[in-house]
Amino acid sequence: MKIALFGTSADPPTAGHQAIIKWLSQNYDRVVIWAADNPFKSHQTPLQHRVAMLHLLIDEIHAPQHNISLEQELSSFRTLETLDKAKQRWGTKTEFTLVIGSDLLPQLPHWYRIEDLLHQVQLLVVPRPGYVIDQSTLQTVENLGAKIAIAQLHAPDVSSTAYRNSGDPEALTPPVIDYIHQQHLYKCQDASKKSLQIR
Repeated sequence: MKIALFGTSADPPTAGHQAIIKWLSQNYDRVVIWAADNPFKSHQTPLQHRVAMLHLLIDEIHAPQHNISLEQELSSFRTLETLDKAKQRWGTKTEFTLVIGSDLLPQLPHWYRIEDLLHQVQLLVVPRPGYVIDQSTLQTVENLGAKIAIAQLHAPDVSSTAYRNSGDPEALTPPVIDYIHQQHLYKCQDASKKSLQIR
């Protein structure tokens, strides 16, 4: 069995995340997702809200084989620990592929026990607009033992950061937007509401 492991900050999860998950569901036996606390990022939103939004995002995807699942118990600061949990769950004979955005490639050499991790997983890099996959970075990661594939996928040019900064509604799916409004999660939402009230 081939399992794609896709941890994401999901702050908030976007239409881009949804496109990636759909694509993975068509190319892997199972897609396992969780909301992660990335030690290289600062998060605006508590983890429980990010998990709830990820649930809403996944619920909208109608994968014919129902092979997508949110497994929050896999979440860990250290991806190697996540992999250990996945092996306990699905067995050591399962082929695991770690899915990362191209923006994370330069960070990879700094991850905890990265060589141990890369010797136990395939690595799938999803291109992200604005983050070029350059040969020198790929070579650095390959030198650490990575077996790298590049996803043939063109996800929407949206990002969580851009949404937090400008509140672009095109970046998110309607259920996620509704949840954000209900919970008053992002300053950009409160600001846009105030400007509407002033008008």
